[in-house]
Amino acid sequence: MSLVKRILRALIFSSAGMGAPLNAITQEAHQSPPWNQADALHGADVMAEARQRVLAEGGDQKHFYVMFNQLEAQFAEAEDRFAWNGQAWYGGDLNKLWVKSDGHASLTDGGVEEAEIQALYSRTVAPFWDIQAGLRYDIEPDGLAHGVVALNGLAPYWFEVETAAFLSEQGDLTARIEAEYELLLTQRLILQPSIEAELSAQPVPDRETGSGLTSISAGLRLRYEVRREFAPYLGLEWHRALGDTRDMIEATGEDGEEIVFLVGLRAWY
Repeated sequence: MSLVKRILRALIFSSAGMGAPLNAITQEAHQSPPWNQADALHGADVMAEARQRVLAEGGDQKHFYVMFNQLEAQFAEAEDRFAWNGQAWYGGDLNKLWVKSDGHASLTDGGVEEAEIQALYSRTVAPFWDIQAGLRYDIEPDGLAHGVVALNGLAPYWFEVETAAFLSEQGDLTARIEAEYELLLTQRLILQPSIEAELSAQPVPDRETGSGLTSISAGLRLRYEVRREFAPYLGLEWHRALGDTRDMIEATGEDGEEIVFLVGLRAWY
């Protein structure tokens, strides 16, 4: 705002008896940045309170969010399973507390084969990108704890990306990279391709895991949003173990590759 406009405004307020003397206002106009001019008219304490109120109403609120991205039955030649992938967070725009869970159980005997839970602190470091750090605990198969560092966000062209590195209490370093995309066929019918890769810095024989790129999965899910918060879906997913990991799996008599038919539900609150 130009100095002339500031003086004219000061004259209006001064003539109405609402502000400080004109010479004080013009002196303030010379010395203070533009965003502080209201302090001279209404007082610094009043404006500080007003700014805090605007900040609180425009982005400092605390929220919570719960998402079950996958609640699904998986039908494969070797075994039918129930799988889940969910997350929840609480916090504001910059800082959040996250809880994530992932795993699957046999539909034949009901036994949980793999299950993990993560507790993470998340900090926004750029528009649409968060860095996270915390702990992961594998409930099954072996009750193993890991430290976690992750980077999640929205890549160009609206690809949702999640990357995470895990350091176990036994010193094993592994990583996971996931990406997915949502293609709106209609306002309610959505096709969601996804891909996931797992890596390991060293062999982990107890988990039938070799070093390097250990496995890759690619999926395609077609969901219908009855409501935005409630969407059943159908899909297919392809899993393939790679390198030494595949050799370890096949040595036990299992297949290192499979195609899975999916029926599931995506829900959030």
